[in-house]
Amino acid sequence: MKTSVAKALFNSHSYGEYRKLVSDLLLEGKSTGNEQSDNLTLYSTLNETRMNRLDKTMKITDENSLKLKSLKGEYIWLVISEGWCGDAAQILPIVHKMAEESGKIELKIVLRDENEDLMNLFLTKKAKAIPIVIVIDKATGDVLVSWGPRPKGAADLIKNYKKEFGAIDETAKTDLQLWYLHDKGLSTQEELITLMENL
Repeated sequence: MKTSVAKALFNSHSYGEYRKLVSDLLLEGKSTGNEQSDNLTLYSTLNETRMNRLDKTMKITDENSLKLKSLKGEYIWLVISEGWCGDAAQILPIVHKMAEESGKIELKIVLRDENEDLMNLFLTKKAKAIPIVIVIDKATGDVLVSWGPRPKGAADLIKNYKKEFGAIDETAKTDLQLWYLHDKGLSTQEELITLMENL
């Protein structure tokens, strides 16, 4: 595990670098990842708009800000992502603001398809679901815990939709985006802070 993590960290991007990478590829009509398609480029374009909005509007609550600042120890949050991923577009801006707010968390982002060894260590029911936030102790380099690919409320919504309709379609994706819109990043904040406080 440590080798895969170290290798991924070496190839990682800051939040600003990740945003630039996705934007630059879109200018060439491409998305991140091994697979290229019109759909993935379309999703990446939508996500770009989404993230720009969330970067401006996303707020960390005062209570959560205090909790983040009083974390014991220093950490790296290594996030596995791709530019076309709708959940990542909703979650990364929050994770970025949380790391900044804390002053004790360094955010690093890696692309799923370029880091297969790492991704295979953090599968969700055998699937390469993203984003995954990997919490690393900065002093020891040990992986302490991981979170993802989406908050419980969003995961339940998708699970129930699948149970009722048998597959995830555009309606499910729209419902999921609306869930994120109404939640305003609070579930992600709460779940990650609870995770950090229980270390």
